[in-house]
Amino acid sequence: MIINADLHIHSRFAKGTSKYMDIEHIIKYGKLKGLDIIGTGDCLHPKYLEEIKKYNDSNHLLLTTEIEDKNRVHHLVFLPSISKVEELRDTLKKYSKNIDTEGRPRVVLSGKELFEIIKEIGGLIGPAHAFTPYTSIYKSFNSIYDCYGKKPDFVELGLSADTDMGDMVDELRDIPFLSNSDAHSFHPHRLGREFNQIEIGNLGNIEENFEEIKKALKNNKIVANYGLDPALGKYHLTACSNCHLRYHIEDAEKLNFKCAECGGRIKKGVYDRTLELSKDKKIVHPDFRPPYYKIIPLSQIISLSIGKNIGTKAVESLWQEYIDLYYDEINILTNVDIPDLTKINEKVGKTIDLFRRNKIYIYPGGGGEYGKIMKTPPKIRWYEPKLTLDNWIK
Repeated sequence: MIINADLHIHSRFAKGTSKYMDIEHIIKYGKLKGLDIIGTGDCLHPKYLEEIKKYNDSNHLLLTTEIEDKNRVHHLVFLPSISKVEELRDTLKKYSKNIDTEGRPRVVLSGKELFEIIKEIGGLIGPAHAFTPYTSIYKSFNSIYDCYGKKPDFVELGLSADTDMGDMVDELRDIPFLSNSDAHSFHPHRLGREFNQIEIGNLGNIEENFEEIKKALKNNKIVANYGLDPALGKYHLTACSNCHLRYHIEDAEKLNFKCAECGGRIKKGVYDRTLELSKDKKIVHPDFRPPYYKIIPLSQIISLSIGKNIGTKAVESLWQEYIDLYYDEINILTNVDIPDLTKINEKVGKTIDLFRRNKIYIYPGGGGEYGKIMKTPPKIRWYEPKLTLDNWIK
């Protein structure tokens, strides 16, 4: 069977998350999104683990957590059972001051040390949001092997990258890619905004789901990656993290990554970082690599279509009307006939048609500012070097 899986989210016990990110809401809204398996996130947190235990027999969950190492690299970890979570907690307690208080704990271990610990308990590990300019493997290292010493089980692309960008990096072409939401709330424009289609035998309890995902990763059973256009991610282009002025990398380097307009720090974008890491400057997909389909959350499409902000009653009411008729968001975005969608709201139906035909324009994100979908071509605010006698002569 083919299932939809979002394997990286956070609970209410991680910083900056909704107070409603509990298992009940995660499962409920995951179903409305169209997800079959959802990573629990934050399973090392003692209070959250007690909550997870009550849902051990749910066929919608996989035990997952994110861990920050001593180099501020974030690692995504999948664990085989509650008992192994508890075993890992006991092991990491001596290396972490916040494992009892923070959903995403920090440990004074290197990536190599953490890798070996996870492998000893039978878990799976790979870099989270591998290219982002903060807390990522390629922020701290120029090779994935410098971090782990060995090949990880997967690489999570992150919101600002897609398969094309990942496969520009030579050393990643034999590693499975995952596309996950890293959601901090259950809202439909967050949970499942990126997900994986995976071929498994059957859905089961938490332990059985781990074995199915493990087999899928080992046997290249990821059927498709669905995710945002990377231009919608917060760190796609190189940009100032304060005023968000976009920069060409050569200009940022000349300015020593200090914004010429406001003095803020310029953050190197994921696009420029993947080019930097690529030896041959080519996109080379291995034979096993599945397609990557760009997707936009339904609430964002509704917001653009009717000119109302996400979170307003108008957007939420229309979203619910579509869900009541067609059950889940992924089905609406990818399968339902356009004439049926336009019957509910003509503008929304037409926008979904544009999305399916790749006719939606994007103002690309950068410097911590998300990209924006638009109906007309964007005019990007780029840094323009002042004309001097020297560069005029050149």
